[in-house]
Amino acid sequence: MTNFAAMPPEQRAEYAERVAVLNDALRADLSNPQRGRVVLTDGIRAMIEDTDLSPFWFDTANVLRIVTDFADFTEDNNPHGERDFGAFEWKETRCFWKIDYYDNALEGGSPDPADNDVTMRIITILRADEY
Repeated sequence: MTNFAAMPPEQRAEYAERVAVLNDALRADLSNPQRGRVVLTDGIRAMIEDTDLSPFWFDTANVLRIVTDFADFTEDNNPHGERDFGAFEWKETRCFWKIDYYDNALEGGSPDPADNDVTMRIITILRADEY
């Protein structure tokens, strides 16, 4: 398990950047995530319409594109520099996305989020009122 408290600031910044690059790689292709999974909560799924004018895949692709293209990282939403959280508006609703780090068996936390060989990233897309 990585001991962040023992890391000097410059080492922590380098570590956070390695994690951020892996998080960006996950978000780069949410329709086919390598070393990760995408979860759409019930609230997001309820917002996905399936009509003749807007089939469900159109809305799904739209919300995934918003998360993929997200680049508005600030000190407020990215205090640790890992680019693992974002907030956005979709269909007049405040929404979030969050990346969590699990071990490969999905039984606990990752021993090292900067190592893709031992980490399964789960990105959850949810409405703010589900947080």
